[in-house]
Amino acid sequence: MPTNPVLSLDDVTLKFGGVTALDGISFDVRSGEIFAVIGPNGAGKTSLLNSISGLYRPQQGALTLHPTPQRSSGQGNAATRALELRRTAPHNIARAGVARSFQNIELFRHMSVLDNLMLGRHVHLTGGVLSCGLYWGPQRRAEIEHREVVEEIIDFLEIEALRHAQVGTLAYGLQKRVELARALALSPRLLLLDEPMAGMNAEEKEDMARFILDINEDRGITTVLSEHDMGVVMDLSDRIAVLDFGRLIAIGSPAEIGTDPAVINAYLGQAHTETAPPA
Repeated sequence: MPTNPVLSLDDVTLKFGGVTALDGISFDVRSGEIFAVIGPNGAGKTSLLNSISGLYRPQQGALTLHPTPQRSSGQGNAATRALELRRTAPHNIARAGVARSFQNIELFRHMSVLDNLMLGRHVHLTGGVLSCGLYWGPQRRAEIEHREVVEEIIDFLEIEALRHAQVGTLAYGLQKRVELARALALSPRLLLLDEPMAGMNAEEKEDMARFILDINEDRGITTVLSEHDMGVVMDLSDRIAVLDFGRLIAIGSPAEIGTDPAVINAYLGQAHTETAPPA
């Protein structure tokens, strides 16, 4: 697997008043890998993803999206220069090829599946007000091309029968799949998945795990995954970073993380327990 980084974090610190959500986080995400971020509730996993996608602005450190050439269609946006995400607006981060799903589903519930996915293509729309309003020539051809991309994603995620269904009427697991589809519609080179299997039953988790692997292997999309299900994390991930109270306490392969004493202590709630003085 290539070791060149797609994303680098260097001493990233995020505070909300007197609360430190991220405390000097540093690591690289390598090109083509599935990189998991785990930790107990309140460890800072969602804050980390929000900082990468631009929803939060860390007070300290650097988050660098490295240039990655586009190898073929559907494998992410090309980039010719490094981008410092802490100084970049969220819509420009999305335009640079960073897409995400949310822990709490953020779809347009009264719109169809197809319309939600077409909205995922918004960063690729280049027409002006006049051309969009008249809907002719280049603008019409562009929309046809975007529709082809969306239809391919619908087929890939096996939601063909749902393309015209209103999102709010779908079962929870299917809504999570539609949100993944909308993220893919951006044609990302870095995909951020925040608790993609939360609230799912065993069959839905199995389907989602299969799609995440296919996205990574078939489309070559680097993925950062935050997930509580340790069985899923150990099966899917190439490397794992462990957060505890905003600090990075371990990083390594699933085998290394599974036997790390600091990780075991954090998950058992022992990492911050004081030892009683000797009698």
